[in-house]
Amino acid sequence: MENVSFTTSLEGIEESKLQGFFVGWLNAPTPEKHLQLLKNSNYFVLAIDTESKKVVGFIAAITDEILAAYIPFLEVLPSYQKKGIGKELVARMLEMLKGYYMIDLLCDPELQPFYENIGLKKATGMMRRNYEKQGGIQ
Repeated sequence: MENVSFTTSLEGIEESKLQGFFVGWLNAPTPEKHLQLLKNSNYFVLAIDTESKKVVGFIAAITDEILAAYIPFLEVLPSYQKKGIGKELVARMLEMLKGYYMIDLLCDPELQPFYENIGLKKATGMMRRNYEKQGGIQ
């Protein structure tokens, strides 16, 4: 994780520093929408390449500010994966959310071992997706 720092501030973060995320999404959010989702999240942590100052990973959480927190996003740019950045982002977020009764997230089955290795447990859940709105509300 050399050359990577972590922050919970959006100071100095511009849309141009949020390129390359949402890989494989049919209707990926624009960098503008990405910045907006970070601003509207209750909590977030960014991983920043200290040389390029580009965001290379992020995690975000939304809460009811009483009992429940949900982590809808954890992403690390493909060229920065397998370096411990995702694990560190989750650890920092779980520390921020430690006062909540429940912390939930949904992930694809192939990602479950990653989360199990950092202390989360499998659960059964339900979801609904409107892929036409994957890029964000207009």
